[in-house]
Amino acid sequence: MVALTLTPPSAQRLRAVDEFLAEAWADQARHDSRLRDLAVGVEFDRGVAHLTGEVDEPDDLRLVRDQVGRLAGVLAIWARVRVGDRDPVVVDLGCGGTKQWPDNLGLDIFPAVGVDAVADLSRTLPLADNSVDVFFAVHILEHLIDFLPLVDEAHRVLRPGGVLHVMSPWWGHVNAVADPTHVRLLDIQTIKGICLQRPPDAPRWYPLHAGCDGASVFADLTLLPPGAPAPTQAHLARFFA
Repeated sequence: MVALTLTPPSAQRLRAVDEFLAEAWADQARHDSRLRDLAVGVEFDRGVAHLTGEVDEPDDLRLVRDQVGRLAGVLAIWARVRVGDRDPVVVDLGCGGTKQWPDNLGLDIFPAVGVDAVADLSRTLPLADNSVDVFFAVHILEHLIDFLPLVDEAHRVLRPGGVLHVMSPWWGHVNAVADPTHVRLLDIQTIKGICLQRPPDAPRWYPLHAGCDGASVFADLTLLPPGAPAPTQAHLARFFA
């Protein structure tokens, strides 16, 4: 389990953690027969695991995600993996001029280089139901007075098994309050609230992974279908107090 820190790690510390994670994953993949034949590459960048490659079935990707997430120090798992000969549809919410991956579909309220469609993220997204595999909400939720409608819209648009990646400033770091356009403060417990403290009829989320490095809060959330059991206490204890 990733321990919360009061100060973010230095660049040197982050590089050392990435080296450790790369060695630990190589050792785990070498000794786990379930992983040996899967064509998935895993690289670590400041504690975020980046998955690339191709698998036959969604369960193969879920297996890799789950195993990578067991490594101490992993903050999030961002996967750009082909499943069954199909490239994932990836959308960057509030991307501005910077997308997480260059060929993502970029949505933003202001036109800019890299913005493929102008959209007010506080309203209905101009995307069809069950049409997206991955959403990135990187440094966007803190700019919205009420970000739950956007989270609910992501739930509507994601395909089963799709993932919403959240990254926002941690409330205890200066970056959370230094930007005057930030109107919300987030904590790791905010992610727990999104998953567990919504009205009964609200879209339901399952936390695949969540973490905080003392500067940013990370979360990887997937859809929890109607009638599906809630996350177990043992699973929640990995991430939340």
